[in-house]
Amino acid sequence: MPLPIMDAPRNEPEDGDLVRRASAGEVGAFEQLYRRHAGRVHGAVWRLSGMNPSRAEELTQEAFVRAWQKLGSFRFESAFSTWLHRLAVNVALMDLRKNNPEEAVDDATLEAACEPVHAFCAGERSDLERAVASLPPRARAVLVLHDIEGWKHEEIGRELGMAVGSSKAQLHRARGLLKRMLGENHE
Repeated sequence: MPLPIMDAPRNEPEDGDLVRRASAGEVGAFEQLYRRHAGRVHGAVWRLSGMNPSRAEELTQEAFVRAWQKLGSFRFESAFSTWLHRLAVNVALMDLRKNNPEEAVDDATLEAACEPVHAFCAGERSDLERAVASLPPRARAVLVLHDIEGWKHEEIGRELGMAVGSSKAQLHRARGLLKRMLGENHE
């Protein structure tokens, strides 16, 4: 289960101030950033890991270790939460590529299988979460990144090393599998 998302209390310092202090070596400032953002990071990597609680914990910790190591490279061009979230998703995707190789299907075959995309209507949340967790890793990654995280197919393709058409086909595949698993009829 993902950790709860915690909003910054009104009297707490802004993320930017905490990032500056943490970059200067103040561990307490980074701890505040961790407490503030761990829930959202954990939720993203939890979904990408197939809702594996122990793997999600490991990936969350790895993401924050990487964030601490790379904090000096944060350029304040976006919100810290956006930068951190992207870093965490990249950590989870690297883990997916390393630990969950999937039988390769050529792009032309996947693109040919891709039909117009129709929105997926979810039933019970717990049933949906179990169904998403059971998807093949690459299909799950595309579904989570596109439908939950809001990424565009171009971004997904770059991150996962696949053509845009393959990303669309994997999304279509994931949605079709979910519909079958959840007992919805195809039109």
